[in-house]
Amino acid sequence: MAMKIRLARGGSKKRPFYRIVAADSRMPRDGRFIEKLGTYNPLLPKDSEDRVKMDVERIQHWLAQGAQPTDRISRMLETAGVVAKKERANLKKAVPGKKAQERAAEKTAKAEAAEAAANAPAEEAVVEEAATEE
Repeated sequence: MAMKIRLARGGSKKRPFYRIVAADSRMPRDGRFIEKLGTYNPLLPKDSEDRVKMDVERIQHWLAQGAQPTDRISRMLETAGVVAKKERANLKKAVPGKKAQERAAEKTAKAEAAEAAANAPAEEAVVEEAATEE
C-alpha cells in the first residue's frame, strides 16, 4: 500500500481549512484516511502558532514506514525541522516565453534605430556648424 502524508480539505467555500493526514495514495483527497496527523489553517497569519499544528512523532513514524509527504507537507516539515531541506530550483521561472523574447528583440531593434536616426542629424549639424565657423 502506497502511503502519502497530505492535506485533506475541509471548511466552507472560500474559507479553507486542512487536515494533515496519512492516507492511501489511491484514496480521494478528502476521502478515507488512516490517521489524522495535524491541521493547517492558511487564513491565519504566517507567524501564528495555530497556523500549522503537527504531531511530529506520528509523522516521523509514518515516514519511517515509507510514507511519502507531498510537496506542501515536505515544506512544512522542513520549516519544523523534521526533514532536511531539499534543493529546489525552477530555473525557467523568470525566463519569458518565445514570443515575448521576440517582441523584446524587436522593441530594442526599433529603439536602436530611432536612437541612431536621432543622433545622425545632430552629428551632421555639428559637422556643418564646424565647417561654417572655419
